[in-house]
Amino acid sequence: MVISGGRIVDGSGKPAYAGDIGVRGGWIARIAPAGALKGATATTRIDATGLVVAPGFVDVHSHSLEESFKTPNRLNEGVVRMGVTTIVGGPDGYFAPFHMRMILDSLRQHGSGTNVAMYIGHNGVREAVMGHAQRAPTADELAKMKAMVREGMELGAVGLSTGLMYDPGMYATTDEVVELAKEVAPFRGIYDSHVRDPGHHLIESDRETIEIGERAGISPKIAHEKVVGLENAGLLEKVIGLVNAARGRGVNAVTDQYPYDGAATAHVEDLVVVPDDMAKRPGFDVRAALKDRAQRALLKVASENGVNGGFAWLKATGYSQMRITTSDDEPALVGQYLSELAKARKVDPFDLVADLILTPKHAVGITLGAVREVDVRGLLVQPWNMVASDGAYVDSTEGTRGHPRSAGTFPRVLGRYVREQHVLTLEDAVRKMTSFPADFVGLHDRGRVQEGLAADLTIFDAKTIIDRSTWSAPSRMATGVVHVLVGGVAVMRNGAMTGAAPGRFLAARQ
Repeated sequence: MVISGGRIVDGSGKPAYAGDIGVRGGWIARIAPAGALKGATATTRIDATGLVVAPGFVDVHSHSLEESFKTPNRLNEGVVRMGVTTIVGGPDGYFAPFHMRMILDSLRQHGSGTNVAMYIGHNGVREAVMGHAQRAPTADELAKMKAMVREGMELGAVGLSTGLMYDPGMYATTDEVVELAKEVAPFRGIYDSHVRDPGHHLIESDRETIEIGERAGISPKIAHEKVVGLENAGLLEKVIGLVNAARGRGVNAVTDQYPYDGAATAHVEDLVVVPDDMAKRPGFDVRAALKDRAQRALLKVASENGVNGGFAWLKATGYSQMRITTSDDEPALVGQYLSELAKARKVDPFDLVADLILTPKHAVGITLGAVREVDVRGLLVQPWNMVASDGAYVDSTEGTRGHPRSAGTFPRVLGRYVREQHVLTLEDAVRKMTSFPADFVGLHDRGRVQEGLAADLTIFDAKTIIDRSTWSAPSRMATGVVHVLVGGVAVMRNGAMTGAAPGRFLAARQ
C-alpha cells in the first residue's frame, strides 16, 4: 500500500511534514519525500491530499472492550470513528485472569476492529479470592492474589489497575496494593489507578497513587484526572505540584484525561440506593417508596452512606459535585449543582433528588463529578498528561444514557482544543494520543509513523474533525476521520467501515 499526498504528524511531537508512506505486510516499510513513491508498485493506494496522516490513536483507559469483544460488536465502530486503533481494557481494576482469557479466546476466533491490550485488575483479583470482604487479606489470600496478578502479567497485561473508590477495592489498604503492584515490577509494567476518594480527598488520593508506584518500583498513572465539585475549586495547581514533585525525584508519574467538563453520567434516579430487604418486598416500587416519608428516610440513609459501608454515589461524591446536564421538562435546571439547587429551593438535598425523580415526565440527567472548564484546559497542557476516553462501547443507536466521551474524546481534542481554541498544537495533541501512551504502557511498536513500526494509521481532515456527541445525544459519532488502518488493513475507507477485523491482542513488551 502507498499513502501519498498527506501531511505526516508522526507522533513524536516534531513538526508535521509532507511525505509518502509505503506499507508492506502490516508494517511501515518506507517513509519517503512527497511524491517519491508515485511510481512504486502498489496493490492499494490512498490519496491523502489535504489530510493529516498520524499514528493510530492509543486509548489507554477504555471500557469499550467489555462489549466490543462480543462478536456482534467486534468492529467497535464508535471507537474506530474517533481514529483509535488500540484500546487498553480492564481499567479501574475490573479484570481477573479469567476475564483476560475469555477476551483472548474471542480475539483469536473473531478478531476486532481495533487492537487490544489489557490491565490485570485489583478489584477482579480481590473479588475472586475474597469476595466482598471488608477486611485485610490473610497471608494465604494475599499470596493467591499475588499469584493471580503474576498470571495476568504472564498473559501479557500492561500493568496493574485499581478502582479504589469502588467495591471491593475500597476495602484494601495502601500496603495491600503495594504488595500486589510489586508483582508487576519484574515485568516492568505500570500502575494505573482510579484513585480512592477524588471527591473529598483528591490530593491525598493522588498522593497514594504515586506512593504505590514509588514503593513498588513502577510508574504510576492517575486515571482520568480531574478536579471535581465546588469544594475542590483551585486544587489543580496542587495536583500539578504533586506530580511535578514526584517526577523531580525520579518517579515517572503521569495522568490521563478526557476533555469534558463532567465525569460519569447518570439519571437522578440512579442515586437512590435500595437496601436488599426493601427491594425484595412484594410489589416494591421505588417511586412509591419515595412518596412515603418513612420509606424515603430509609432510602436517604442508604443512598448517602451505602449499605453496610458499601459503595454509593452520594457517599463517594456528593450533592456539591453533581451538576444537571439534561432536563427536558425544565431546561433552566441544566448547569445547576444539586447542592445549590437544594439551597435555592430551601429543601433537603435528598428531598430535591426525590422531587426530580417524581415530578418531571422525563428523566433528569446529571454528571456525577462536574469539572470547571478552566481546569480541563489547565490539565490538558501538562506535558505529562495524555488523552484517554474512559469511554464505553457505542454504536449508531442514539440514546440518552452514556457519556459523550465514548464517541467524541479524540476528535474533540483535535477540533475544539487544537483547531478552534489553540490550547494545544496539532503535533503535541497527537503525541498525547499516540507515542506517549504507547511508550508508557509498553506498546513500543505502535504510536509513531516510523519505518519498522506497525502500520496502525489514522488519516483525518484537520479542518473538519470534531466530536458530535453531547450530554443529550452521547452516542452521536464523530466526523473528520477518513481512513483508519490497523496492521496495514483498512478498517475504515473514505469514512465507511469496511467490515475488516484485523485487530489482535498486544502483549506489553517493556
